[in-house]
Amino acid sequence: MKSPTFHALASRALCTLGALFFAAAANAQIAAAQGGASRSEQGIDPVAVLSTWPTRPLRIVVGFAAGSSPDLVARTLAEPLRRAIGQPVIVENHPGASGNIAAAIVARSTDEHTIGMLINGNMTIAKVLNPATPYDPQKDLAPISLICTAPLLLAAPADAPGADPQALLAAARTAGDAWSYGTPGVGTIGHLGMELLKAQSGITPVHVPYLGNPQVIAGLAGGQIQLALLPPGLADVQIRAGRLRAVGVTSATRSPLVPSYPALSEVGIAGFQLEIWTAAAAPATMPAPIVARLSQVIGEIARSAEVRQRLFAQGYQAVGSSSEVLAQRVREDTAALSGIIKRQGLKLD
Repeated sequence: MKSPTFHALASRALCTLGALFFAAAANAQIAAAQGGASRSEQGIDPVAVLSTWPTRPLRIVVGFAAGSSPDLVARTLAEPLRRAIGQPVIVENHPGASGNIAAAIVARSTDEHTIGMLINGNMTIAKVLNPATPYDPQKDLAPISLICTAPLLLAAPADAPGADPQALLAAARTAGDAWSYGTPGVGTIGHLGMELLKAQSGITPVHVPYLGNPQVIAGLAGGQIQLALLPPGLADVQIRAGRLRAVGVTSATRSPLVPSYPALSEVGIAGFQLEIWTAAAAPATMPAPIVARLSQVIGEIARSAEVRQRLFAQGYQAVGSSSEVLAQRVREDTAALSGIIKRQGLKLD
């Protein structure tokens, strides 16, 4: 039988090996970010950083209400992340300003134990849409991992006019600005997507921002608004319950997430394609070794069979990317969404 001393030494050795493993990943990230500069040139010792982290609970800040898609994703990751890092993981909701309140909290954090579960707009065009946004996505946030993606589903109240999606859209064109559409806030992908849809379809509903998609769904079901682009997982439940009606999804073809619903291209809006995503990000000041460790751990969790299935049930396709892949997606979407803002003349004062 092995002695307690043996077990203590073995445990310490495993921790050291783990630190060395993540140090290698951190070194690669630092070199890529700094154009190949060495660890010593940057004055960063990943082994030393990771040997003392984490020292307290990890906080995941979410910019939308409980029950919203980013909130569900954060809570799906929380328990396996707790097991992976050996510290409690706490999900905090700070809804408002289309998720930018939460993103600003993350950007300003200096405790090395705060990350955000953010959406497209928070990490791309927040500053483009409103120069007064108190953080700059390009400068103040460090990409960790692209967690999951999905198309949006254009939904209407169950009693909306028209016998089919084409007839419903015709009714929307006739109604003009007497109809309204709801979103989780100005600058969200639901908002930008609807403005793009207006430009391509000839409908002209008025924008009504809410605190989150659960409130948007309640507004649709209650008839206060007539249209909304929603995450398919949230919308599908309400459609099956008879509270909402599907018009079509924003993917180029039918989505495996909700294969029974047509693509908008099938109902007369040719070439329309849009995707939402949820990603993990850290403050730009968080040490690169910690970002690298979180990227690897969160990516592996998102790609695991258990979490992949849970995300699929929530209406998302799991990705679990590296930080570099997320950074590239941020650059591409910033360019694309900025184009929508400029073409439609959108601005948040």
